Amino acid sequence: MGAEMAREFYAVEIGDVPQWCLDTPVPSEGGALEDPWMFVEGRPVIDPGPLKTTPFHVDVKRTFSVANADRTPIANEQVASVFRELAPDDVQLFPIEIEGTPERYYVVNATRRFKCIDEANCREVQIYPPDGAVPERVGEYRSISGLRIDTSKIEDARVLRPMGWELTLIVSEEIKKGIERVGNTGVFFNRVTGPRSTHSE
Repeated sequence: MGAEMAREFYAVEIGDVPQWCLDTPVPSEGGALEDPWMFVEGRPVIDPGPLKTTPFHVDVKRTFSVANADRTPIANEQVASVFRELAPDDVQLFPIEIEGTPERYYVVNATRRFKCIDEANCREVQIYPPDGAVPERVGEYRSISGLRIDTSKIEDARVLRPMGWELTLIVSEEIKKGIERVGNTGVFFNRVTGPRSTHSE
């Protein structure tokens, strides 16, 4: 069994646990980011400078969570160091201050994306149709359940976003295990490699 076959990858999902909900990051000096989605597009960004966020729902602090609708990954020092050690070429880490919290946190920006969605093995893939309500999105993914990726198309990446479905952050098994060792996360990991799942995961 080659090393290739053994590579397992996981989508980072919002965990069903009590946790704080962090708002979209903004510049520390005020105002808003020009592009609040910049951290979920799977590409390197220019250092935005000091960032801050506010919990809009205060609950249990977590070591790793995905903020708000745009699902920006925000990690504490220990989780950030997992990314820093295991995937230095796949991420940028930008310090972010969380209001009311002295500890240091980071926005984790995955800098690589690949056309790697294995449509045949996903449970269900819906594409925007040509005659649909949103003509500008024709041919794009509308929804994917039971996501599967083709690892032969992601080079040596350990952290990535799949092209066309960038809201999903995907990490390798080593990174998943490293984050689980830190513990107390606000996320869970959904396998996106291996045989198609027949039930909802």
